[in-house]
Amino acid sequence: MKALAGIRVLDLSRVLAGPYCTMMLADFGADIIKIEPPDGGDDSRAFGPFIGNESAYFMSLNRNKRSMTLNFKRQAECDLFKEMVKQADVVVENYRPGTMEKFGLGYDVLQQINPKLIYAACSGFGHTGPYRDKPAYDIIVQAMGGIMSITGAENGEPTRIGASIGDVIAGMFTAYGVMLALYHRERTGAGQKVDVGMLDCQLAILENAIARYVTSGAVPGPLGNRHPSITPFASYTASDGYIIVGAGNDRLWERLCTILDRPDLIKDPRFDNNGHRTAHAKELGDILNGIFKAGTIKEWLAILEAAGLPCAPINTIDKVVNDPHVKARDMIVEVEHPVAGSLKMPGVPVKLSATPGAVETHAPLLGQHTGEILKEILGWDQEQVDSFFSNKLSGGQSPLMRAD
Repeated sequence: MKALAGIRVLDLSRVLAGPYCTMMLADFGADIIKIEPPDGGDDSRAFGPFIGNESAYFMSLNRNKRSMTLNFKRQAECDLFKEMVKQADVVVENYRPGTMEKFGLGYDVLQQINPKLIYAACSGFGHTGPYRDKPAYDIIVQAMGGIMSITGAENGEPTRIGASIGDVIAGMFTAYGVMLALYHRERTGAGQKVDVGMLDCQLAILENAIARYVTSGAVPGPLGNRHPSITPFASYTASDGYIIVGAGNDRLWERLCTILDRPDLIKDPRFDNNGHRTAHAKELGDILNGIFKAGTIKEWLAILEAAGLPCAPINTIDKVVNDPHVKARDMIVEVEHPVAGSLKMPGVPVKLSATPGAVETHAPLLGQHTGEILKEILGWDQEQVDSFFSNKLSGGQSPLMRAD
């Protein structure tokens, strides 16, 4: 039994933020029914990289899910969805606000059908506020949310973070919101709406940037790899590349000075406490770079690790994927897909001792489980399923009555 076994989610989301949310739920046993438009499905099915004709991007985000197709431009299929909502715990969508209402499937309608329903909406700017109708992509909210302004080389141009954290973080917060709402429902029996804006989520992860601004009035800017308020806590140049060193308190600073054979730095008034070190970060960086360039990354890692100092190489993706600790933690898993074959992808990062998550099934083919889902949720027999597919092709009405 997985932690979310028995929770049925109707997933209308596409591309990244919503699918990331439902992937997190699926990994822990929620039954994710991915409902896609019949003409091409989720947009990300067309995003590279590809294995043959199958998108590795799509497959890595939609494991452990089932797929069916519905065309919400047809009233009969909107009505069918409403029937499914009666048997659902959660609906997840990441349309622009107002889109579900145009289909006649907004929260107010679905909540009347199923008062216990959790309706999770993840959009660029949320369902309220002056920006609610603006379109958004990851790079839009990274820019508007301020994180690009504090990322990149010191005095350099604003830089997008390499991963799509505008989408990913929003997906994570949406999953968190669903969990909170499910817990509330467990205690009260009542469902509710979960409204997550990608821009809101970017502000929520700014940690000390906003704190620095509101307390000092100074506008934070990019600092490269160093921390704005802890020093030394940055990258330094070895003879063959970069090494990260994090001496996050005075005890670790003294230990670092000792192993570098520079005890004089401990009492140097520029560096004798963290505040002074941060105020003189450039001077200290020049000194430490002068020391570290005398050895290789491997040599310094051995010395620093032996002394118990936090340190790391800056790994490229190939090194991360093949790292022995990453493998030991099952953070790279291999999934067999019926068309694409074998595909490696990230594993499940939350390790539960009693109800662990797992990557068990490949991402679904478009509409792969439509008949199965109609039988399971609506109680249809094979004749009704066949009629449904026939009517979809002919443009007729769907057989919405439940089987006896």
